[in-house]
Parts: sequence; structure tokens; C-alpha cells
Amino acid sequence: MRKDKKQVIGDEISDDYIKTFLQFEPADGVTSPSLHKLVKAYRGLRVDDFERFIGFFVEAGLDLDGKDEHGKTFVEQIADQRNAAEYLEIIAKARG
Repeated sequence: MRKDKKQVIGDEISDDYIKTFLQFEPADGVTSPSLHKLVKAYRGLRVDDFERFIGFFVEAGLDLDGKDEHGKTFVEQIADQRNAAEYLEIIAKARG
């Protein structure tokens, strides 16, 4: 494969499928619904699909800074994870 070509693994995911991540609700009643949706999408989507999800997330008026029961935001939760940089960049872009 040429170096300038990105490897695509798996099939293209539809917008409708990505939007299903907006439907997840936390079971604990403490975690912000917005944060719960972000975490589910982070765990379940590839980076490019997560970027598309964030567009739908912002369009729906959801909060990029929702907090968990310990007061941590999504960015704070994933900041020390090995593959977080691209996701953090997507969040930063969404904030403007």
C-alpha cells in the first residue's frame, strides 16, 4: 500500500448508525447524559466515524463538557490514554 493512502478497515458506517450513539442514556442517574454518549461513541467508533458523530452531537445541542460522578469531563477521562490525541483534537475543533 502506498504511504499516502489510508488503510480502511471494515465497511463504511452510515450516518443513521452513528446517530444511534446519541440515544444512549446513563444507568446511574449521576453521569451526564452528554458524557455518557461521548464515552459510548469513543469506545464504539473509529476516529473518522467519531468525528462525524461529534458533528451530530453538537448539532443536537449536547454538552461537550458533561461530567461524571467524580466531576471529570470526557477530555479529562481519556487524556492519558494512548490513542486519545486524535479524539482530543476532534473535541478541540468542535469547540471552535
